[in-house]
Amino acid sequence: MCQGKGSLSHNNREFTAKNIDPSRTPDNIIFKQQDLGEAYHQLFDGVIANYNAKQKRNDRKIPDYFQHLFNREPSKSVITGANKQKSFYEDLVQIGTKDDTGVGTPDAEIAVACLKEYMEDFQERNPNFYVFNAVMHLDEATPHLHIDYIPLGHFFNGLEKRNAMARALEEMGYGKGANAINRWRLAEWKVLHDICTKHGFEISKPKKSRGYSFTTAEYGEYKDTIKALEEEKEQAENERDEAQAELEKIAQKRVKLDDIDKLDTGKTMFGGKVTVAKDDWENITALAKREVASTKQVRKLKKERDEAVQKYDELKDKYDTASEELSAYKKKEKEGGLFTREKLKKEAARISREDELSRELRKAKAFISACGLSSDFQQYKYNSNTRKKTLE
Repeated sequence: MCQGKGSLSHNNREFTAKNIDPSRTPDNIIFKQQDLGEAYHQLFDGVIANYNAKQKRNDRKIPDYFQHLFNREPSKSVITGANKQKSFYEDLVQIGTKDDTGVGTPDAEIAVACLKEYMEDFQERNPNFYVFNAVMHLDEATPHLHIDYIPLGHFFNGLEKRNAMARALEEMGYGKGANAINRWRLAEWKVLHDICTKHGFEISKPKKSRGYSFTTAEYGEYKDTIKALEEEKEQAENERDEAQAELEKIAQKRVKLDDIDKLDTGKTMFGGKVTVAKDDWENITALAKREVASTKQVRKLKKERDEAVQKYDELKDKYDTASEELSAYKKKEKEGGLFTREKLKKEAARISREDELSRELRKAKAFISACGLSSDFQQYKYNSNTRKKTLE
């Protein structure tokens, strides 16, 4: 279960890739296929109409919600806006691999049944994710789902309903912040796990998988985790060293009972009992008391030392695991070019350019409106779009 690339042309088989068996394409299961632009009109036209009715200035009205967000027509692929908002989101769900649930095997039929049951209740489980396209591919190596949806968030000010992933997750009960999407994925995995268990399948716990990139927040969390583990490891080592030093100190001060044999004693006439001087007896008593106290202290410190060593070993395992994960991520980051300075710089320049074009477009629309040419401009856009579609 992971984030998909979001290619409607691929999902709806508008072209045939090398890994597709065309003879099995008719076996694909289509749950829903709706044009993205049509979905936006269905979801937001009424909201836009209510919003525009409240505006006194024409330049504040929104002619088209998709154009308002992305400054272009809907596309077959995901479009990312200036604020990193996506035109739609996709999740890919697969059970097993080609080695265990490959198409044509008995387990593949069970996997198809599990995926079908999972998909049938997806919309009901996630009311804020409007599914406009969903298909199960059976013409590739392993059965899998592509689920494409628009996240819907509701607001009191401005537009009452918007494309808003964070608000959609919050309204469905997954909280706020970068981990909300992870909490949602875990909940969906549990649903899939229960379905598979009912069908006699046992699936592994969710992991980072194909199509998933670490977010900046996750990368920071890994670094914070390792830093915290390093601090705990250092503390455990200090506690261990302190306990060891204390043991050595006590060992040096430990009472040598052999010294008692050196005391001067004398025999009495009563059953061969020995007598010692009063001072020597007091010394013997004091030595015995100190020996008892020392033994108890040694046991206590040994226990503390053992606990510190155990804690150290546990923290070391956690530290090693986190270090391995971070090393693997750094390698992936280096190979994939994630978060590179050049890439971030280009992305910032692109966003800045889009913001500048957006501002210029708003100025132009305001000027057209001020000159009383809004209707002429709308007619010009309509004629341009008509000619463009005719040429296509």
